[in-house]
Amino acid sequence: MSTATTKKTTSARVDPAVLYISVTLSALFVAWGVFFTDNLATVAETTLGRIIDNFGWLFVLTSSGFVVLATVLAFSRFGSIRLGRDGERPEFSTASWVAMMFSAGMGIGLMFYGASEPIMHMSSPPPGSAKAGSEEAARLALEYSYFHWAIHPWAMYAVAGLALAYFGFRKSGNGLISSAFRPLLGDRVDGPLGKSIDILAIFATLFGSAVSLGLGALQVNRGLKEVWGVPDSTGLAVSIIAVLTVLFVISALSGVHRGIQWLSNGNMLLAAVLLLFVFVAGPTVFILEGQTEALGGYLASLPKMSFTTGAFGGGEWLSGWTVFYWAWWISWTPFVGTFIARISRGRTIREFIVGVIIAPSLVSVVWFAILGGTALNQEIHGGHLAAAVAKGEEAGLFATLQNLPWFPVTSVLVIVLVGLFFVSGADAASVVLGMLSCRGTMTPGRLVVILWGALTGLVAAVLLLAGGLEAVKQVAIIAAFPFLFVMIGMCVSLVKALRAEPIPASPAEQEAERESAAGEPGPEAGVRPAEVMADSQPAS
Repeated sequence: MSTATTKKTTSARVDPAVLYISVTLSALFVAWGVFFTDNLATVAETTLGRIIDNFGWLFVLTSSGFVVLATVLAFSRFGSIRLGRDGERPEFSTASWVAMMFSAGMGIGLMFYGASEPIMHMSSPPPGSAKAGSEEAARLALEYSYFHWAIHPWAMYAVAGLALAYFGFRKSGNGLISSAFRPLLGDRVDGPLGKSIDILAIFATLFGSAVSLGLGALQVNRGLKEVWGVPDSTGLAVSIIAVLTVLFVISALSGVHRGIQWLSNGNMLLAAVLLLFVFVAGPTVFILEGQTEALGGYLASLPKMSFTTGAFGGGEWLSGWTVFYWAWWISWTPFVGTFIARISRGRTIREFIVGVIIAPSLVSVVWFAILGGTALNQEIHGGHLAAAVAKGEEAGLFATLQNLPWFPVTSVLVIVLVGLFFVSGADAASVVLGMLSCRGTMTPGRLVVILWGALTGLVAAVLLLAGGLEAVKQVAIIAAFPFLFVMIGMCVSLVKALRAEPIPASPAEQEAERESAAGEPGPEAGVRPAEVMADSQPAS
């Protein structure tokens, strides 16, 4: 193929309206942060306050609704539907599949909050729940950490990923977020309305990814200070973002089967080494007992925790933690959902939902049980971790490891892990951003991937300059708010399409149908009679 033909093909993949509008608006945001830093911080804080005050309940209600929907779909008659052709088998092994979606989903966040969040909950538990600093507060701290990092976020990812995988692989869609709306909008998804949905998905992905990059840069910064005495500063964090941005763009250009898969598998291996060391060197018996008790408390309290809105007290605590997390996860759903869908072809709906929710949730529980449990045990016995975390949340893990053997070695391991999670998560994000702006192609052009990688790094740097960690959190919630309504629409559209899907009968049902038919003509073999009579209008 000639060079001219190659350029024409690559250009044809790009959706000019989606790419140019989203890039222009992103560039304007970067310019706003560079030239009017204080104004950006003020506007973000004001906007966030209005969203939390008026719509915090909506984040709480919908997040629980996603859990219910995912559970119903997994164990309903739709669970046997395959995300692809009937008989098609998964593209990746289960181990690589879990490793990739976990690294993309929340790797950096777990490194950042694994020890510090339980300590902060123990020092400042939900109002009216327990005395600050008590052992009861420590137990609740683990329960709330599980609540924020286990079932709910992965249910959000599962619902979004399922919709995209179903319409993309089962209905031959184009891989765009807007394609999931075809049962509701028809051909309008190909026009301005559909492009608007994809642009919202791009913004949610861009700012959600920027949160993780900001957290990763701050933690690497702290690690350099702890190990080599390098003073931490916003300028150094921005420099770290610049270096790692170059690395994750290079990785993204190598594709899913090479760079992203290799990095994800490496991440999980090194993370397992870190957890095993802390488990053995730390308070092993306390970790096992604490995990057992906190997990039971979490599961028992899950319904109440899931629907608490702060209407009768504790609203400020809730908005600073639970609502922030639900918004953060929602801002990641277009990215993680698209990425999980990309690597899940050939799996059944039941296998997809169970795998996406249960496996990473168990990893999150073990993660907080070991790192968080060790930190809590140290604090209970006078470890003064709360004072260290109060100076910076990124210090929690290093303060915990400092009380264990081999601190110089483990702290370097943490820096390497954060860097790898940074690269593996961000390169997946840049590939997804490229897909969303290139008509859903699985292989977006190199220049588009580089462009989105650079913009993601720039947005993270601007947010750190505009107000550090708080600014990063504020913009994540603001970006997630409009996409919340997109998520609701995706759920409605998915359910509508599934109800029109002919469901293969079980072997027992097929045998019963053959016996009852007694040689008379009947419905199509292998399909339940009720579904033959149902509206089977294709979704795409």
